[in-house]
Amino acid sequence: MEQFDDLNIESESTPAIKPPSQFQFLFDKMTGDMRFVGMFTIIYGVITCLTIIGALFGVPTIIIGLRMREAADQFSMYKATNNAAALRQGFELQGKYFRIIKILIIIGIVFTVLYIILLIYLFTTGLGALLTSPSYSTL
Repeated sequence: MEQFDDLNIESESTPAIKPPSQFQFLFDKMTGDMRFVGMFTIIYGVITCLTIIGALFGVPTIIIGLRMREAADQFSMYKATNNAAALRQGFELQGKYFRIIKILIIIGIVFTVLYIILLIYLFTTGLGALLTSPSYSTL
C-alpha cells in the first residue's frame, strides 16, 4: 500500500504533475462513497423522524449521517493540504459513525426479536382461544 504522503498530485520539490496512482483513485472513490452514505443516512433519518417513535432512531441517524459527511470533508482536506490533523479528525469522525451505527443496529436487532416473540405469543394465544371457543367445536 502506498503512503499517505503520495496523495497530493503536486509536490513542492517537483513542480511537474505526476499521474494519479491507484491509491489516489481509491481514496477519491472512498470519500465520494462516504458522502453518498452520509447523505443517504441523513435522508433515512429524516424519513424515520416522521413518527414520534421513529424519532428515537431518526435523530441519532441524522447525526451519524452528518458525522460521515464531515469525515469525508476532513479526508478531502487532508488530500488537498497534506495536514495530518485533518486525517486524524477524519478517522475520529468516521469512528464515531461506526460506534453509533453499531449501537443502533444492536438495538434494532433486539426490537426485531422482541417483535417476533410478541407475534408468536399473540398468534398462539389467539389460535388457542379460537380452538377452544364453543362455536368452533360445534362445527
